[in-house]
Amino acid sequence: MSNSTKTDTEIVALLKEGSNEGYEALYNQYGKTLYGIINRILMLDDISSQDVLQDTFVKIWKNISQYKEDKGTFYTWIFNIAKNQSFDYIKSKSYTNQLKNQSIDDFIHEAENNENAYIKSELIGLNKIIQILKKDQRELIDMVYFKGYTQEEAAKNLNIPSGTVKTRIRAALIHLRNYLKSDIRT
Repeated sequence: MSNSTKTDTEIVALLKEGSNEGYEALYNQYGKTLYGIINRILMLDDISSQDVLQDTFVKIWKNISQYKEDKGTFYTWIFNIAKNQSFDYIKSKSYTNQLKNQSIDDFIHEAENNENAYIKSELIGLNKIIQILKKDQRELIDMVYFKGYTQEEAAKNLNIPSGTVKTRIRAALIHLRNYLKSDIRT
């Protein structure tokens, strides 16, 4: 086991070779960071966050061949995998069951943390970026991606067809993607 810090390019090369050294370097250099991201999104117990972290590493290892340096940084790629694994977990039945089994004290603490998470997203500029969207799109992105609603729950809550929810979210994500691509180039 090597204790030296590796560059992202070295880690990617080692992972593509299937090297244990690459797996160790990935974990040592990004384990705590990815765990922190996952834990902030889930706002649940450490065991759930550790499970999602493990799922994230497995997904990185299995899909390393899909990483392309010209499409973005390695950190951004693994960050997105961790974020998506977290959102998938939030939409899972086990997450819903955990919330149903929470004590009132835990629920209040989580609600307070949700407000803090919203404030933290403001600090990193996420809310500023989302402001480019139409009001109805912003509302849906907030419900589905930040508050954990399913698309069906959002449709029911807003009293609109689920097809409309899907169309608006897709349009919003395309608009955000195009905005971010143009913002990165400038």
